[in-house]
Amino acid sequence: MELSSSQKAGLVFGGAFVVAGIVLSTLVFPFWNLIREDVFEEVVILSNDNGVCYIETSDSIPKIIENCNLNPGDTATIKFGQGLAWASIVSP
Repeated sequence: MELSSSQKAGLVFGGAFVVAGIVLSTLVFPFWNLIREDVFEEVVILSNDNGVCYIETSDSIPKIIENCNLNPGDTATIKFGQGLAWASIVSP
């Protein structure tokens, strides 16, 4: 089976596109960056604004906890993803 020059060019272009996709997916945007490590930390609730609590964590990123029924000054153990701005309460 003989390929014409346009078919050969199409194969070369398709192969280059696949190789570029593989390089970008492994070097530029690694898959494991999508999976964040869970961090558990004991914190003090700073404020509660109609069920939305605000806390400060060791990574210096203020966190938001929705559906929170704790009062300011209460201590709770929270779980959050590294570098994210929201958290959830593990135990009050």
